[in-house]
Amino acid sequence: MRIATFNMESLDDRLGEGDFADRVAVLRPQIQRLRADVLCLQEINAHGPTKKGPRGLPALDQVLAGTETEHFHRVVSLNRGGVRPSDRHNLVVLSRFPVLGHQQLWHDLVEAPLYRPATVQPRPHAAGSVEWDRPLLHVRLALPGGRVLHVVNVHLRAPRAAFLSGQKTEHGRWHSVGGWAEGFFLASLKQAGQALEARLLVETILDGDPEALVAVCGDFNSDDREGPLRTIRGDEEDTGNGHLAPRVLVPVERSLADSQRFSVIHHGRRVMLDHILVSRPLLGWFLGAEAHNEALGDELVSPATIWGSPDSYHAPLVAEFAVPRGENISPAGRRP
Repeated sequence: MRIATFNMESLDDRLGEGDFADRVAVLRPQIQRLRADVLCLQEINAHGPTKKGPRGLPALDQVLAGTETEHFHRVVSLNRGGVRPSDRHNLVVLSRFPVLGHQQLWHDLVEAPLYRPATVQPRPHAAGSVEWDRPLLHVRLALPGGRVLHVVNVHLRAPRAAFLSGQKTEHGRWHSVGGWAEGFFLASLKQAGQALEARLLVETILDGDPEALVAVCGDFNSDDREGPLRTIRGDEEDTGNGHLAPRVLVPVERSLADSQRFSVIHHGRRVMLDHILVSRPLLGWFLGAEAHNEALGDELVSPATIWGSPDSYHAPLVAEFAVPRGENISPAGRRP
């Protein structure tokens, strides 16, 4: 069984015809190479014939066309109102296995904190809600043999200063360091809140079944040592309680050599921002991980030197698991 995650870098077919054809030509082989049974995707854009009508994912449909993944079961995140996919940056889970159920969480376990900005002038009289940018997508899959696989697709807020009214020029420059610092604080608050909600979801799953097979996958916009990832993992060193060790989530990419452990290149620095975190029972099935980063460009340098690059600046990550004997993962669960 292979579980993969891939941030497809704002996948959208509303580009020039030739431009999107280039994206398909580059991205489709990457999807095929994953040979995934379960695939978590981030930054999938949607659109429809009218502004307020139904939304489809035509760009994703074109990338998947002709691949085995085209026929997988599909779950897509919805906008804040829960009516249809958002125009930008949806989460998608594709699965060979049947979907038992799914939910998205967007302040369902963590209320939006209240905050009164300090640098906005005139300063608001009351605090306002600080909401996350995106939901979490939790999907329950039926594995052969009767086991259930919990997959949580995440895309945490990037550490990029959030908007503050009146604090930026028309060219996007900040008026003051204090304004930028407060925007950066708000971005960190949103990222930390998403991470907390993800961890509380994992707690709920493990409360119901301590032996649950759980994989939290996606673009965490943080590396192994940063707060959001620590929040979701729940390491013994942080809790100080060895009895909580069975609830720790383990990053599968730790099995990779240091030279291969990166999914993004940021101004020449190799960092691992995309992760697959697994519960201890699922770790018992783990065989190995792959980061497909051989052709990865620099997310800061490449856009300035390459016009219209079709690549994603995130490398796909895939983990392979050996299902215990007596359990078969043949494509029988594939959607007709």
